[in-house]
Amino acid sequence: MHIMSEPDAIRISIQEAPFDVGAVVDRMRRADPGVGAVLTFVGVCRDMNDGTGVSDMTLEHYPGMTESAIKGIVDEACARWSLRACEVVHRVGRLRPTELIVLVAVAS
Repeated sequence: MHIMSEPDAIRISIQEAPFDVGAVVDRMRRADPGVGAVLTFVGVCRDMNDGTGVSDMTLEHYPGMTESAIKGIVDEACARWSLRACEVVHRVGRLRPTELIVLVAVAS
């Protein structure tokens, strides 16, 4: 069941800039008075990988292809669950430990 009615109920952003998890959650809950829950997943850059120290990492992407792949995953989630909104923010470029990499937020 797909119940999203607003044209901007799905947002996908690939960006270098940091993002504000609280601002995304606040926007989602304020945009639709029918929202009863907002769930989030936040990915964070770590300082270790398989026992090796990490000082930074660089994430690259193919514009258009990245958004399309994420949109396919979002569409599948919308087909499986009654979601009112979904937002995915994925950072690219140079990231250091403790910086946020990805946010997936869904409203139901």
